[in-house]
Amino acid sequence: MTSKEMCLLLGATGVGKTLLLKRLQKFIVHGLDELGTPPSTLPTVGTNLTDLTVKKKKVTVRELGGCMGPIWPSYFKDCSSVIFMVDSANIAQISSSCIQLLSVLSAEPLSKASVLILFNKRDMPCTMSLIEIKSLFRMDDIVASATQPITTLEVSARSGEGLKEMIRGKGDQRG
Repeated sequence: MTSKEMCLLLGATGVGKTLLLKRLQKFIVHGLDELGTPPSTLPTVGTNLTDLTVKKKKVTVRELGGCMGPIWPSYFKDCSSVIFMVDSANIAQISSSCIQLLSVLSAEPLSKASVLILFNKRDMPCTMSLIEIKSLFRMDDIVASATQPITTLEVSARSGEGLKEMIRGKGDQRG
């Protein structure tokens, strides 16, 4: 194993991947009290590489733009973990996100990768409850058929809610 682990950050366009990375960087350095106003972001075209130190381990997070979904598999090799983000305020996007996640989970190079599914935008007023979104997302079926360890967590990249739990490895194990 290399001294630096590779983690893929995946999800549809507009789910909040870039904002999450920016907020995590600031949170790790300054803590939750110093997050400040969320920075502006643009949709990622291509990839962003971000080095984070989590629990004294260096992790390189490779964010892949949502529009790059068809070529995500070319980045699966040498990846030890996956963060898959879902916009829990965008009901219309749930089914396509579920299909994307299933293709990620069924990819042979990721069969042993640990998977964190983040239900983002928990601060939005139109967001469903976690039980509703897990039901719509068919989390029980996904977890039952997956070979990977799966953790789910509710977050708000905008407000910082859930970042501490994410860094500490808390969350609902096995979905």
